[in-house]
Amino acid sequence: MERKQRKVFRSRMSVLLIAFILMMMMLPGFVLTMRSGNIFNPGFYVMTGVMVFIAFIFGGIRYIITDKQLLVKMWGVQYGSVPLTHIKSVKRSYCLLSSPAASLKRLRLIIKFKKGIDWPFALISPVREQEFLEKLKEINPDIDIRVNNRKAWYRIWDWDI
Repeated sequence: MERKQRKVFRSRMSVLLIAFILMMMMLPGFVLTMRSGNIFNPGFYVMTGVMVFIAFIFGGIRYIITDKQLLVKMWGVQYGSVPLTHIKSVKRSYCLLSSPAASLKRLRLIIKFKKGIDWPFALISPVREQEFLEKLKEINPDIDIRVNNRKAWYRIWDWDI
């Protein structure tokens, strides 16, 4: 029996995105603590728990390329999948929409449905992006890859935005 070839990529983690989310989550707890004058305000602990949960979720995002499909999983729970033969193109995206990615530097996958409709499947951000793209191209050479890796003034020490 032939074993399936699998390649696992974790999600890129953006320090700036995580810092922004943490700051936005800490602000209400900090305000509640300052207004009440009590350092042991339960609202502060609730917000801290939510921050830890978000960090936990971000750490568990994985993209798995098998022989036939791309799977997106969060801590082992499948979030989505698409056959690799249906992927039409891959482009760079900095879209703010919610997606299974812990970074704003993302790849937008366009898939082709049987009726000829193009649809953006997902915004993903694999950490070893070049290796990820090479693996996709190896399995499906028809994929049009248009990913630029330009540096810009808003990139701080090559952190992702």
